[in-house]
Amino acid sequence: MARHVSQRHVSQLLHNKFVLVLGDSIQRSVYKDLVVMLQRDTYLSSSQLKTKGEISFERDCLVEGGRLGEMNNGTTYREVRQYRTDHHLVRFYFITRVFSCYMESVLNDIDNGMKPDLVIVNSCVWDVSRYSREWALEYRENLEKFFRQLKTILPKESLVVWNMTMPLGKKIMGGFLVPEIQHMGPALRFDVINANFYGATLASAYGFDVLDLHFQFRFSLHHRTHDGVHWNAVAHRKITCLLLEHVAQAWGVELSISDQHCADTRPPLLEGPFQQTVTSSDLNRYQGPFPNSDQRYFSPVEPAIHYNNGPAWRQGQRTRPYDGFGAQFFKDDLPPPFTAGFHSFHLYRGAVNPTVAPYWPVNNLVMKQRHRRPYNPYTRERPCHFYKY
Repeated sequence: MARHVSQRHVSQLLHNKFVLVLGDSIQRSVYKDLVVMLQRDTYLSSSQLKTKGEISFERDCLVEGGRLGEMNNGTTYREVRQYRTDHHLVRFYFITRVFSCYMESVLNDIDNGMKPDLVIVNSCVWDVSRYSREWALEYRENLEKFFRQLKTILPKESLVVWNMTMPLGKKIMGGFLVPEIQHMGPALRFDVINANFYGATLASAYGFDVLDLHFQFRFSLHHRTHDGVHWNAVAHRKITCLLLEHVAQAWGVELSISDQHCADTRPPLLEGPFQQTVTSSDLNRYQGPFPNSDQRYFSPVEPAIHYNNGPAWRQGQRTRPYDGFGAQFFKDDLPPPFTAGFHSFHLYRGAVNPTVAPYWPVNNLVMKQRHRRPYNPYTRERPCHFYKY
């Protein structure tokens, strides 16, 4: 379970960093929650989650598309947003297909412009529903084209995180499900499971990181909205916590995180300062101005808790007496003996019931780790005005 990450953590971790977010409306909410967290410790409102294409959101600006163009629910909809300060740059591109003529233009912008330090990307639901009933072959080919070209234009220091698509509902409603694809609604949640496998496998093969949000939210379906596709503000704050903790781990940064988890049922308490201190040797790891320098960012006393600190699970590996998920695992309802609320798999270690997920010291498909060469992103010298263009 993710741990609470505050505005101070986000601001310092992404200091002098260019973050690029690519994807659909779920990724747009990921961008919005990140923009909010760079300014204050509050949640997105319901109206902010539902609104698209607005001229300005929390001091960002609409660069292209949205209300500057034609508002629609079709595959031609475009929206480019950007939040910029003296030390932070976050940009979002709305895409409806993982590789297309429009995506090629986006990749050309990246190739000819400033290279992002962090890329957060996902494209799945539109790919499997809006273009072809036989989507599997085209989707895999487009994934390979996208990953191949992205790896070519990005420097080795750039971190790419592929977000796997979150669980869809049995009944899908809203503007996404246009009349032409309403017949696909009941089966779409199963198509997403297959598409997630393709995306995660290929992303890992090209050396990119994978964050399995489908696994993380399989028992948090009460945070999914009534349309069966989108999620509420609490879920998006948990996504942000998962992403930022994974990014900190990839960059070799130890966050001084409080013991309180990201709330699964209510917003986290934000009272009380962090008690950890740093030494001069820890401060030497950060080159350049230290924003809000209260010397509480690195924790030499308590190391960060990482997910991937155990032996890796291999494909096909099983432990007795567990033999796989039952058919009821794919239903929206929680499998027995589960009920709504918090569950610890430690209680079910060695359980015979095949409907209970097994306990693993690590699940390397939740946060896919790469073997990286030593790299400290904070050693690069950048002037304070490098975003002024």
